[in-house]
Amino acid sequence: MNTPLKSTDLQRYIDRNGIRAVILRLDEHTATVEDAARVLKVAADQIIKSLVFVADGQPLLVINNGLARVDRRKLAAVLDMSRRRVKFATAEQVLEITGFVVGSMPPFGHRRKLRTLIDPAVTRQETVFGGGGDLDAMMELTPAELLRVTAAETVEIS
Repeated sequence: MNTPLKSTDLQRYIDRNGIRAVILRLDEHTATVEDAARVLKVAADQIIKSLVFVADGQPLLVINNGLARVDRRKLAAVLDMSRRRVKFATAEQVLEITGFVVGSMPPFGHRRKLRTLIDPAVTRQETVFGGGGDLDAMMELTPAELLRVTAAETVEIS
């Protein structure tokens, strides 16, 4: 098993790829959307979640915002498969697939490029904040930059 990736790895990825994003160091670990919104003094909908699913053995990244929940039925329909074949990745799978620990995972800069789906609600924000590579870091960027970097497909998944 490789060592987990950190915010320094994410920063290298940002620099190498000319991404307009800033990693913010926080005074505390923000385990929940509510915690992150409170610490950053932003609306919960500005916090994005990068979630890894495994669909028929293939990893998939889903980016959702705020307190919205991914509707596995909608996700399965987009993937044209039954809901039973779409599962949340375990913490171990997430680490293996992305290189990042759950709770720190950014929407890009992973060990391998993942097909990415993004809920349209994310794109309606002016600025969003996602995992910054460490438990006490968040990354700030625009939805337009997020879409550009991830080449995400925008689909209703909440």
